[in-house]
Amino acid sequence: MSNTDFSTSEETKTLAEEMACMKALVTFMLKGMGQADAGKVIINMERYIDQLTDRRQADVFSSTIKQIKLAYRQ
Repeated sequence: MSNTDFSTSEETKTLAEEMACMKALVTFMLKGMGQADAGKVIINMERYIDQLTDRRQADVFSSTIKQIKLAYRQ
């Protein structure tokens, strides 16, 4: 795995598509974990967001978590 190239395109559209893929991946991983463990992960992430001092970053993280939670519940 240390030799794997995880480079990201500098094009905004490609980066946005990669992020959408990552959000879907996280959602499917949470669904695979089971409700109790997935809930713990979400709660821990929300606690982490509350501790962030950069409000812009916290808002982006919060929005991302909301999207993942919505997809998880479907």
